Amino acid sequence: MIYLDNGATSFPKMPGMIETMTNCMSNYCGNPGRSGHYMSMKTGEEIYKTRKGLAKLFNIADPGRIVFTSNTTTALNQGIRGILKQGDHVITTAMEHNSVLRPLKALEEQGIGHTIIPCDRAGFVNIRDIKASIKENTKLIVCTHASNVTGTIMPIKEIGQLARRNSILFMVDAAQSAGVLPINVVEMNIDLLAMPGHKGLLGPMGTGVLYVAEDIQLDPLFQGGTGTASKDRKQPKDVPEGLESGTGNAPGIIGLGYSVEKLMQIGVISIRNYEEELTALLDEGLRNMKRVIVYGPEDCSKKAGIVTFNIKEKSCEQVADQLNEYYGIASRGGFHCAGLAHKTIGTWETGAVRLSVGPFNTKKEIKTAIEAVFRITQKL
Repeated sequence: MIYLDNGATSFPKMPGMIETMTNCMSNYCGNPGRSGHYMSMKTGEEIYKTRKGLAKLFNIADPGRIVFTSNTTTALNQGIRGILKQGDHVITTAMEHNSVLRPLKALEEQGIGHTIIPCDRAGFVNIRDIKASIKENTKLIVCTHASNVTGTIMPIKEIGQLARRNSILFMVDAAQSAGVLPINVVEMNIDLLAMPGHKGLLGPMGTGVLYVAEDIQLDPLFQGGTGTASKDRKQPKDVPEGLESGTGNAPGIIGLGYSVEKLMQIGVISIRNYEEELTALLDEGLRNMKRVIVYGPEDCSKKAGIVTFNIKEKSCEQVADQLNEYYGIASRGGFHCAGLAHKTIGTWETGAVRLSVGPFNTKKEIKTAIEAVFRITQKL
């Protein structure tokens, strides 16, 4: 199969990652922070190596400010729910994933308001619109780094500067950008950074990450065993232990650490340049077809490795099914858990087909995908 669904999860994974996880489970997989024997301590050491690798990748001074979660959704919920209180106001955009929009909607019942900034048809947000929406009680700005629908890259650094000037916390959803686009939490003024381990970082499913800046204290999303302060019935708020209740996915986190290490050896910029080249080839090929509508930025330097399109007179589900059944191409048709983003780009009624590239795709595969879409347009 030609795998072009990297926006959902990357495939294949980094060579050697599975062996690293197997070695953990076969030889030393104790429960970290719960016991003083060799297996427990070895597991804890390897998990800390993953924290250090992630800290280096994103220019985070203290690896202890990295919290492991099961996915980006949990990381976003922990950050959003952990920082907001009754009377607070949040600013976000119309291009967000439901992992941002749904928690904010639910928090309305607790007296927490939010403003959704409209974006243009290519998915870009205007900084001036964000600035105009700031209120005296604005506590947080939440923004995706790259849209999961169009790949549109948001002006994160500029938004971070705006937030800093107005003493507002800034949270970034890096679901489509971590490991794919350069991220520097200091230069971009990022206070909270949520990301998956299983997409651009090429780690396993069941892994996610939340960075919490040193001057921020979050209310834990879950309460339970932390391996610390066991006599106290109140949940500790120390980072990371207080935000990582229960036994975590140690083999997955260690596998993620391996992938991050190898990714840094390759270089994020090298991966970005290659994926941009593939995206441009795919985007141009589809835009040159009469019956195909391509959404999002035409300039592929302004979007992550995502090309979203529709074929006139065919539903997106039909196209995705035909790509799979007749051509062995993995894609995703539908609304991508981001209804407002589809409303923004004009596909509220129809949804769209998303093709998303990864570092292991080839130009030959992209050309095959272009030819497959063309053949489908000829069979209307």
